[in-house]
Amino acid sequence: MGTVHSRKYRNGINGSSSQPNPPPYIRTYPPNQPTATATATNSEMSCTLPYSNVDSNLRALAGQAEGFGKCAIGGLHGPIYHVTTLADDGPGSLRDGCRKKEPLWIVFDVSGTICLSSYLAVSSYKTIDGRGQRIKFTGKGLRLKECEHVIICNLEFEGGRGHDVDCIQIKPKSKHIWIDRCSLSDFDDGCIDITRESTDITVSRCHFYKHDKTMLIGADPTHVTDRCIRVTIHHCFFDGTVQRHPRVRFAKVHLYNNYTRCWGIYAVCASVESQIFSECNIYEAGAGGAKKGTFLYFTEKAADKECPSTGFVTSQGDIFLNGAPPCPQAGGYCEGNMFHPSEYYPTWTVEPATENLKEILKLCTGWQNISRPCEKTA
Repeated sequence: MGTVHSRKYRNGINGSSSQPNPPPYIRTYPPNQPTATATATNSEMSCTLPYSNVDSNLRALAGQAEGFGKCAIGGLHGPIYHVTTLADDGPGSLRDGCRKKEPLWIVFDVSGTICLSSYLAVSSYKTIDGRGQRIKFTGKGLRLKECEHVIICNLEFEGGRGHDVDCIQIKPKSKHIWIDRCSLSDFDDGCIDITRESTDITVSRCHFYKHDKTMLIGADPTHVTDRCIRVTIHHCFFDGTVQRHPRVRFAKVHLYNNYTRCWGIYAVCASVESQIFSECNIYEAGAGGAKKGTFLYFTEKAADKECPSTGFVTSQGDIFLNGAPPCPQAGGYCEGNMFHPSEYYPTWTVEPATENLKEILKLCTGWQNISRPCEKTA
């Protein structure tokens, strides 16, 4: 297993308002592990993923995200709100809880499909915790607009319809967001779009499938203020989706331990001024192999610059299977223009890109049939 570090003192958890001095950046690869088989169960394999401690206590998710979303605490300091109906709105509905101004840790007492007639706006300091039930959103998705400290966990999104309808839309100026262990597919626009100065976001352990434009980071070349965007994507499974794993403009993005297979057009797109640090990921092309590029460099002109430019990619420890082109193309790679994740967070959990990791990600990403943890008090 990769390096795992305790963050129990972050954001005042366990009664402390101070934080220890961060340890130096360390990356330790795990010892050899037995090869996973297709018959292995989730419980047998989940220990090889990060966040092994977050299901021990209801609120243990708070402040535990790796990467740029590391500070997200959601509704840690608020009461529990129980969703008791699958109705789109009204007392006991998710929409009713998400519009409240106070911090809330939202859990579900029902399972089933919530058909949204319009985007569901999520306000600041909310945790939407789907553990213990099976909740699916259809029709429309969640919108995080000018909010902060939101955690979204263990939910399904499928069948969203309409112009500009994403599973989860994050814009504008939202920050400290963690999306974990969600299944996302078949919306008319994106699965997760992060644009217009939204930043400090982590997407982890998610399963993307049956979709075209999977994840957009950075709105368009006119939104030059998107240079502030920082996103971490790790331990996700992009399962036959067509493109945008992700597509990036302006932002800094750290990808690690993801599995992307059988994409339709390209795996990762680096556009205007973007910086993508791709570390220990698995890129497995489908039919056509080398004809479908792994890294695509798209030239666009930022509104405040005279000359067009592409983005930049660093690939470290990635593996490329079934004819996937193994190297960033000339002109799209420039070490001097690249950030390093350790400039922003000292530790993260990473292991080599292997067949074992691939099998784990196929089984242990997306919505999981797990119990809701108990609320434990000190």
